[in-house]
Amino acid sequence: MLRSIGAVLVGFVGWSVLWLVGNIGIAAIQPDAFDANGLTSNVGILVIILGFSILLSVISGALTARIAAKSHIKHTLVTGVLLLLVGVAVQVSVWDAMPIWYHLPFLAAIVPANLIGARMVTLGRREAMPPLATN
Repeated sequence: MLRSIGAVLVGFVGWSVLWLVGNIGIAAIQPDAFDANGLTSNVGILVIILGFSILLSVISGALTARIAAKSHIKHTLVTGVLLLLVGVAVQVSVWDAMPIWYHLPFLAAIVPANLIGARMVTLGRREAMPPLATN
């Protein structure tokens, strides 16, 4: 049970910490692209942030699956849904500050990208296993 909770927490917190650090880094590199509230409507920056979010969701799913002892997909789905719920709250709070083409893919990609990360881990584990002996 603790390992299950830990797997979900590591996936969720990992995504969140990397998101914050990444956004600070992007803002440091392109400070003129952000307003006083840390928001941007710069299309190029939004595309980068969207791609970054998808990458973090894949990483989050992989972390969750790697730590979970079993039921990797179930644990990753829980992580993805938690990230989606928080994502919806955050996106709603800045809905008018950014275009809809950013919000919808951002939210729509969270759970599938998490599951892709988990799938990459489970496929990697299968490839690492020795083949079954045949007679």
